[in-house]
Amino acid sequence: MIEKVKFRLNGNPTTISVDSSRILLWVLRTDLGLTGTKFGCGESYCGACTVLVNNEAMRSCQLTVKDVQGKEVMTIEGLAQNGNLHPLQKAFMEHDALQCGYCTPGIILTAYALLNKNPHPSTPDIISGMNNNLCRCGAHNRIVKAVQAAADEMKGGY
Repeated sequence: MIEKVKFRLNGNPTTISVDSSRILLWVLRTDLGLTGTKFGCGESYCGACTVLVNNEAMRSCQLTVKDVQGKEVMTIEGLAQNGNLHPLQKAFMEHDALQCGYCTPGIILTAYALLNKNPHPSTPDIISGMNNNLCRCGAHNRIVKAVQAAADEMKGGY
């Protein structure tokens, strides 16, 4: 059923008329043109489709657009502010924590949610917090270093 769904997307009020049972991933990519959110497994295992919903990392392949009615959604496109990369984005570049880049948006948003909950994570905290995001390129050690560097730069806030 076509309905108007209202939510905040990357800080902006958004209203879209769409089948409200449509998967959020496809609404973001196809209807709204935000292709940073990737389709991976479609089963909530890989994390490529991760977005933030009210600052919680969630798999957009398992959410309908109706699930975000009245909520705040952030995609990787909304992380940079005023043309300035977020410390996580900078750290991933500086530590070469991306190779093919396909998983990177979901990993960065998962790291963002982790740092919101734990601004000073230990290495085991980072490994545990990032464990459900898959990177097939093998950049895991560099990802951990990038998250640590971003946490240091952010010093508990951004």
